[in-house]
Amino acid sequence: METTAIQSSPGAAQGKLSKPQFIIGATAFLSLFSLVGIMFYGLPFFFDFWIKEFGWNRATITSGGAVGKVIIGPLFGFIAGWVIDKFGPRRLMLTGILLGGVALIGLSIMTSLWQFYLFYLCNALGYLFGGPLPNQVLISRWFSSSRGKVMGIAYLGIGIGGMLVPQIAKALNVEFGWRGGLMWLGILMIAIAFPMAWFVKENPEGAKVEVKRDEPKVPFTNILKGWPFYFLLIGSMCSIGAVSGTSQNLKLFMSIDLNYTQQHAANVMSVVLGASILGRLLMGWLADKIQKKYVMILIYTLVAISIPLLFAARTEGVMYLFAFVFGMALGGDYMIIPLMAAELFGVRVMGRVMGIIISADGLGEAFGPMLAAWLRDKSGNYAYGFTALIGLAIIGTLAVLMLPSRKQNA
Repeated sequence: METTAIQSSPGAAQGKLSKPQFIIGATAFLSLFSLVGIMFYGLPFFFDFWIKEFGWNRATITSGGAVGKVIIGPLFGFIAGWVIDKFGPRRLMLTGILLGGVALIGLSIMTSLWQFYLFYLCNALGYLFGGPLPNQVLISRWFSSSRGKVMGIAYLGIGIGGMLVPQIAKALNVEFGWRGGLMWLGILMIAIAFPMAWFVKENPEGAKVEVKRDEPKVPFTNILKGWPFYFLLIGSMCSIGAVSGTSQNLKLFMSIDLNYTQQHAANVMSVVLGASILGRLLMGWLADKIQKKYVMILIYTLVAISIPLLFAARTEGVMYLFAFVFGMALGGDYMIIPLMAAELFGVRVMGRVMGIIISADGLGEAFGPMLAAWLRDKSGNYAYGFTALIGLAIIGTLAVLMLPSRKQNA
């Protein structure tokens, strides 16, 4: 499978961004800020309000994301990719931004469980159509030599949005209640991301397509027959499950089990996402300096050693130590997987390799939170749930340790 890159303007090659390229970067930043930072990391802030008002248990509350990922991914993942290839990412992004906003507005007025699941399906569609997938394509079309740097800056929108949203959600909840606060978040999402996406151009004018042929072609079936692929798949799926399971249950643990105030809980969540920005920058820098396998081991080890700190969360300062260590790992966890895949298998088969791995990671991301929440509901505390998440993190680290150490051309 040959890889294609669209050659950007001469200014880009000299390190100078044209006005359209600046708009592309800003569009991606604001889209990820909204669709991931606000929507994905903002919703857990409201979980405890839903338990108190509707009487749903933790497993039910965390099942919304699982249902959305399990149904929407397999049904619409290929369609989304086909639409982007045929018509470009802009229209799909606009649709995703609107669906994401509608999902939050719908959840703010829900009164029954079927509405909860309906709007979580809408949430998953919004994430798929307007989140990382179209933004990666958009940036790839407009940038060549500076693509990685621009992608990294755009992805900082996730960390900044996630860092700010607990404080914004807390303030809105105080002023308008949880329903009004969630509705305003949905409106804010659309207001932030939609205007820039509306004016964005999908391709540079007169873009020259350059096909890279400097990489030997490796049959995809050979990759599927080799053990490195499955160790990478298992390792990433387990670590993502541990990370998602922890982050999606964190607000419930703090507000109900530890009796934190809304302000205290919001502060901890902001530290997590703030540290994720530092983690993303640090791990990205390390990945350019040393073998990506060792960076991946470092990230997964940080996940495994951070979760046990929650057992001592009642001790002064320990929760903030957890927030910093876990946030550093969170920042690097999602970013390192495609970099590791490229180093092991090359870029010619990245689409197919990451298609399978992302699907597996989605299952980990969906069921990790449900597992921890279900064990909390059954046992009355999070001891078994956190232990299960630690186990997942350890399995993920051991799987990555089994990957080959040699660096291959990507």
